[in-house]
Amino acid sequence: MSEPDPPTAAREPSEDPRTPGERRLNRPPSERYREEEARAAAAAEEARTDPSASVARGVALAIVVAAVGAGAIVVLGGILTMTAGLVVVAAAVGWGVGLALRFGAGSHLAGPRRAMLAVAITLVAIVAAQLGLWQYATLEGGVLGPLDYLWEVFGVLVPIEFVVAVGLAWIVAR
Repeated sequence: MSEPDPPTAAREPSEDPRTPGERRLNRPPSERYREEEARAAAAAEEARTDPSASVARGVALAIVVAAVGAGAIVVLGGILTMTAGLVVVAAAVGWGVGLALRFGAGSHLAGPRRAMLAVAITLVAIVAAQLGLWQYATLEGGVLGPLDYLWEVFGVLVPIEFVVAVGLAWIVAR
């Protein structure tokens, strides 16, 4: 007869992978997902930031948009003698300045500061456009002062242009 197998020695739970016991992970499984989310967020932020963005670029783009818009108001209001359409052009100026500043400056310029700068550039553009309209009128033989001329010809549309342009610049640039 053969000898029976020797009794098996007590094994440590960690030695036999089939034996349930006190096995613990080095870290919780959810930690892996947090790390992946953090990496994805960092990659998305890096993709969102434009490496060529700067405050100077944002201001330059906003000034170009403001100058083009002011010129458009002078041409449309002075040469083509439009009136109500100037409110739409003023809105486009405010929107364009805010967008250009937001695009050009990127994250280098904080929201409130960017909004205030957009409002200032837009105000200067609308004032320049109104003075351009008055100057064109004097070239055509007008004799009224700037405020008298603007009130006589455009009336309440001038303040509406200011409000609409500044409001859109502030909203878009935030």
